[in-house]
Parts: sequence; C-alpha cells; structure tokens
Amino acid sequence: MRFQAFARAAALLVAVLPLPVRAALFDPTTYELANGMQVVVVENHRAPIVSHMVWYRVGAADEPAGKSGIAHFLEHLMFKGTPDVAPGEFSKLVARNGGRDNAFTSSDYTAYFQNIAADRLELVMWLESDRMRNLTLDEANVRAELKVVQEERRSRTDNNPSALLHERMEAALFLNHPYRRPVIGWPGELAGLTRDDALAFYGRWYAPNNAILIVAGDVRPDEVKALADKYYAPLKPETLVPRVRDAEPPQAGARRIELKDARVRQPSWSRQYVAPGYRSAADKAEPYALEVLAEILGGGSTSRLYRSLVVEQKLAASASAWYEPGALDFTTFGIGVSPQPGVAMDRLEAAAVKEIARVAAQGVGDDEVARARQRLKASAAYARDSLHTAARVLGEALTTGQTVADVEAWPDRIAAVTPAEVSAAAARILNDQASVTGLLLPTAQEARR
Repeated sequence: MRFQAFARAAALLVAVLPLPVRAALFDPTTYELANGMQVVVVENHRAPIVSHMVWYRVGAADEPAGKSGIAHFLEHLMFKGTPDVAPGEFSKLVARNGGRDNAFTSSDYTAYFQNIAADRLELVMWLESDRMRNLTLDEANVRAELKVVQEERRSRTDNNPSALLHERMEAALFLNHPYRRPVIGWPGELAGLTRDDALAFYGRWYAPNNAILIVAGDVRPDEVKALADKYYAPLKPETLVPRVRDAEPPQAGARRIELKDARVRQPSWSRQYVAPGYRSAADKAEPYALEVLAEILGGGSTSRLYRSLVVEQKLAASASAWYEPGALDFTTFGIGVSPQPGVAMDRLEAAAVKEIARVAAQGVGDDEVARARQRLKASAAYARDSLHTAARVLGEALTTGQTVADVEAWPDRIAAVTPAEVSAAAARILNDQASVTGLLLPTAQEARR
C-alpha cells in the first residue's frame, strides 16, 4: 500500500526509531545541483545494496482549501506512468531487478523510495527523475485510483475506531492550522478530487529545487554525483511559491472527545497537547527537553506512567507517551493508557491525570533524566545499521526546516538537557487548556459482554 502517512496514530514509535544520530554514524556528504536540488549521500558498505529516496517539501498541510487528500492521491498517481514508462510498470521494473519500492505522505512531506542492489542504482535514478517532470495521467486511471484511495480510507480509518478517534482528536487539537486535516482527506473532499487537481498540485510542487535526493548504502559520493548530474541536473527548476499556512490561534480551553463503537475491544484514554517542534520552538533547547520528558513519562516499562499505573496500581494494561519534534510547524505531545479488564475508565483517567499533574508541578529528578538521556542515545546508535533509517531520518529533517548539522548534533543536544529544562518544559506544555482528551469505548451492549 502506498499510504504510510507517518501518522500521528503511529507516534508511539517516534521516540525510538526516527532519531538523528551523531556524525560518526551517518557522516553524510551533501551538495546542491545547479537546478537547486539537494543531494545527500550516506556511505554504508556492509552489504551491496542501496536505498534511493526522493523527498518533496510538500504534504497534506500544503493542500488548497477544499482539496484535502490531494497530496496523498498524487502520491498514488505518480505510479501511473510517463511517456517512457507505462502505467504500473515502474514497480514492475524495480521488482524484476530484485528491489522493492514504495512511497508515503505526511502533513509536511512526500517521499518515494527504492531499496535495490547497488549496481541497479542507475535504473531507479532514471525512473525517479523521469516521473519528477514527465508524469502523464489518463482520466480512466485517475478515476480508478481514486476508488483505491477511497477504499483505503474506509479500511484504514472509517472501519478502525482507534483511527477515527485519532482523526477527530487532531481536528479538535488544531483549531485553524491545516494539521487538523487528515492526510488521506475528508471523505467528501476526497470524492471530489480530479485529474486537473492532481496535475495542478504536481506542477506547483514537483520540481528539482523542491526536492531532496538521499542515497544511502554501498556507494561512493562521486558515483552518486555522476548519476545525479546525468539524470537530475538537467531537470528544469520552477519558481516556487512559499509554504504559507494558516496560523494557529492561542489555545484557550480543554476539549474532550468520546467515541463509542461496537467494534471496540480494548478501551483507551489519551491526551494530546499542542507543543513546539525543532523548527517552531522559541527556545531551541525545549524540543530536546520534551524528548527526554516523553521518555521519562512513557518510554517503556521503567517509565513513570508504566510503573505507577501498570505495575504499582494495576489499573492499566499499557501506558505510553510520545512527542514528534520533527514537524515544520507546531506538533503534539501525547499520552495514552489502556485499562486492565474490569477497571473503570474514570478511575484510570483520574490516576493518569494525577501522574501528569505531579510531573508538571514537581518536575523530574537528576537520575531519571540521566537514564532517559542514555536510553535515547543508545536507541539512536542502532540507526546506522539500517540504510533506510539513515535516509529517512535525514529526509524528514531536511524537509521540515532542519539541516544536516542539526541531525548530526542530536546526541550532543540530548546529552546537554538538564533536569531544570525538562521540569520547565513539563510545567509549560502539560497544560489542560492546550489539550484534547480522547476516550475510546465500547457501546454499552458490548461493554456488558
């Protein structure tokens, strides 16, 4: 499936996987082509394979009003052919050469990748550069693919109570900013998308000077440069429009959403707060303090929430916290818990709120900050083992306002976080007036079973 929105519903993994690492691990080579396209190369010669990714600085939050879902829909349509590659042939060519390919859309970026043998890099570079400027769309293919996307929405969101609650919480958390729109689109607007909408979006955003090429694996920077000069450098750049987004007004009241559904088997309670990210934070140290805070609160079986709610009070079956600092604009800090069988939701909620209030009021200790910093740094050390992880970390950062230097400095910035900074961040961010609380519950009939 083409839709991998890096959805905030999957954000439980954020604190572990997409973490930038020190230069000794990535040590990328980077340069810019004459047409404005940025190129990043990460050498890793452990196996004769390569991950080739092209990232565009455009996502669902950049869509025109009334056209929600067009960024993700275009992602699907990018596989529908060019004058030199027939519809559907792109993935077949990659597969016939022993590789795999896919793509994903988020609120802030869209990316396409191929993992393949290193000696097939030229093939995928030709394929990807070709569709950057030469996409052709047949009306029948567009209509058929729209039905595919609509079915994807039904299966992934409409038929999933947890995803539905998440979607509603996002819409409530952001009052005006386009992050309130689902990446896959609202059903009514999705149904109205057309071939002209897709071509207009493509023409506006899909250009080499709005793209980043990242190649990680068994390659040399000079080899990549020669191929990039051959396939990407000749592509014509465009005059880009600024990424202007509606401003988010100050948060001025707690919101609460309760979703009851007969399909719910495991109830849950969650709370999300509007928070600054790497790019939007006034205090550039605060996002790193919030990463440490998320680890302390819900980063595993030794975290505060897990110890208190799962181990000691035996009220919860699970407890977690997450934070996504790599957004272009504002982001979220989230907490989630699920009850043990027979535990009333109001009792679990009261216990969770008490723990949150405690850390907001009393702060954190030196020892738990030190342990959290160490766990975060240790988890990042494994990123070098995965070619795709290296490319993904760098791509996410570069499409959301960070630099390669920011990525490489992440371990040092985490190591520099102090208990005072974490305590201050907790007191400021864990504010009920800037939050949305969500409850996922079975219907009364299902609850009695």
